[in-house]
Amino acid sequence: MIRTQGLGKRFVDPEGKPVVAVGDVTFEVGAGEIVGLLGPNGAGKTTTMRMLATLIAPDSGTATVAGHDVVKASSEVRRSIGYLSANTGLFGRLTPREVLVYVAALQGCDDGEARAEALLDRFDIRRFASTPCERLSTGMKQKVSIARAVVHEPPVLIFDEPTAGLDVIVAQELFSFLEEARAAGRCILYSTHTMGEAERLCDRLVVIHGGKLLATGTLASLRAETGRERLEDVFLGLLDRARA
Repeated sequence: MIRTQGLGKRFVDPEGKPVVAVGDVTFEVGAGEIVGLLGPNGAGKTTTMRMLATLIAPDSGTATVAGHDVVKASSEVRRSIGYLSANTGLFGRLTPREVLVYVAALQGCDDGEARAEALLDRFDIRRFASTPCERLSTGMKQKVSIARAVVHEPPVLIFDEPTAGLDVIVAQELFSFLEEARAAGRCILYSTHTMGEAERLCDRLVVIHGGKLLATGTLASLRAETGRERLEDVFLGLLDRARA
């Protein structure tokens, strides 16, 4: 459902020098699995996800999402994904119900109101359904953002550090939803800095550093590769090897 081959992206720093944010990254994510994208700050995780979400164009390599090329068929990709980041914004003056109905209409859903009502219940938002989003708590805003990302029932979910700033209760609700989505056959790419989240949720892991792919595989295979047990230690071992 997600496939990248030699994906790369360069930027220019304030001094006019080229900076490689992502270079030659190759991985796949299938239907019915959650793949964790791990790496330290500045590793290229968000840039990779933004390319997959068609927010920025790659400079090299290729990527397809749900069978659609992110450059040649960007509209089809956007219809196929639910994209969420820790800083996803909401329309402050709209209520959660209005946001969901509006986004459903943008996605071409004929039953937007019914979908909105179902998601208000699924994410326990109904008691705040008529409150302007600008007056919601951080956790409630994130619930609305999650619901907005999935209101059109996309087959592919791209979640970039979605639990940043969330309390444990809201985070657990998100984990439950993602596990349900996996069971329903959705493809999920999940970026996090929290190793416990990755251990709980992810079927496979993709580790990048400095825009380069360090390793990919199951937790068991990465444990065998590094000779370490805890995911945090596995992660640090891969970084140490890259720096050596």
